[in-house]
Amino acid sequence: MSATDTTGSTACAVEAEKDVLETPVLDSERPNLFQRITEEGGYAYVRMAMLASGGDMRAAEGAKEMAWEQLHSGPWHSVVPVWRDAYAMACLHVAKLHYAAAEFSLALRALDMGLIMGGLSLRDDLNSAIKTASKRARLTIATSKLGSEDDGKDDKQSKLFVSEEVDVAELQHLLPVKSLSSNMVGRRSSLSLEAFLHDYFLPGFPVIISDCMADWPAKSKWNNMNYLKRIAGFRTIPVEVGKNYLCQDWKQELITFSEFLDRIQSDDCTSADTTYLAQHQLFDQIQELRHDIIVPDYCFAGGGEMRSLNAWFGPAGTVTPLHHDPHHNILAQVVGRKYVRLYPASLSEELYPHAEFMLRNSSQVDLDNVDEKEFPKVVNLEFLDCILNEGEMLYIPPRWWHYVRSLTTSFSVSFWWSDIANSSAS
Repeated sequence: MSATDTTGSTACAVEAEKDVLETPVLDSERPNLFQRITEEGGYAYVRMAMLASGGDMRAAEGAKEMAWEQLHSGPWHSVVPVWRDAYAMACLHVAKLHYAAAEFSLALRALDMGLIMGGLSLRDDLNSAIKTASKRARLTIATSKLGSEDDGKDDKQSKLFVSEEVDVAELQHLLPVKSLSSNMVGRRSSLSLEAFLHDYFLPGFPVIISDCMADWPAKSKWNNMNYLKRIAGFRTIPVEVGKNYLCQDWKQELITFSEFLDRIQSDDCTSADTTYLAQHQLFDQIQELRHDIIVPDYCFAGGGEMRSLNAWFGPAGTVTPLHHDPHHNILAQVVGRKYVRLYPASLSEELYPHAEFMLRNSSQVDLDNVDEKEFPKVVNLEFLDCILNEGEMLYIPPRWWHYVRSLTTSFSVSFWWSDIANSSAS
């Protein structure tokens, strides 16, 4: 065989290898997973999954649908864990077959669904497959507009938000009554960890920390539509549609990141159909974006541990209704501005929490339209509020009630952590 033949054979072998998604964890764990699924009565699923592993796309889709039905057979917390792994397995089977057919976007959608809805056992395979499929997907659009635009060019049309001066008087009609009229959250520039501990963490008091995100790549990258579409445009994400999660017309959808960005840019967005990425662990799912942020040192105060790292991304007008959270929270404003109102935990009774278990951390009071007859105690309550500007972080202590409204297109990150006394709390 000549050198040319050898080189050609090697190239063909490399190309052939690219047409297969490797799933080493699934390959080794398949018998064990089949056994566990069978023990839960999943005989039909196992038969379909076995056909899927042999290359049958209809069987792969059928197994995925069976697992999906199990995930929606009751409250999420009551789902038998192995069915989450079964769903992830089916997503991998579907993705492998789409990938082999050079249908890379469809493969990525299946893999994202596995990450969003599946269990943890096959997460390494899902993440590895996503990296491989993402590279191939980007290659297929290398000559398109999406792939060829310069991420770094300073073009207003590519920006999510162009900074302007804030006109407080103009904002007043958009915000709850009495906003920005009395007690404002204090601001500290480049606050030391020692001062944060002494002045805010231990007393349990909010503060805005400025000049602390200069080293974040996200500060420049996330305000660029071209960058976001190139990095994450193919990926499928869960979004919320509607005014907020307490409204009857609120719903969830699964759309691509590119579709989401296009909705944000549309001019006909109303409160009824506002699309919002809210409290989603985006950085576990799309790890390239995780590299653009840095966990603040403040999140290690108290000797506890990180609990959650969530993304909040949407157009102007999106609202998170009045609620409280169980952990310490740093809300980092990467792109745009938000209005935030806060009430201390000591005023919980006056804020009329919902009686239902799943909503007991949310208030019945709609601050945008307060019913003073039904909720008289809230009318004259003192509060703190602020405009959180791009590049600032807001510390929200545990169980402090807060209402948040996006004043512009906004991309934020929340860091939840526990202190050592509550490190075992859920």
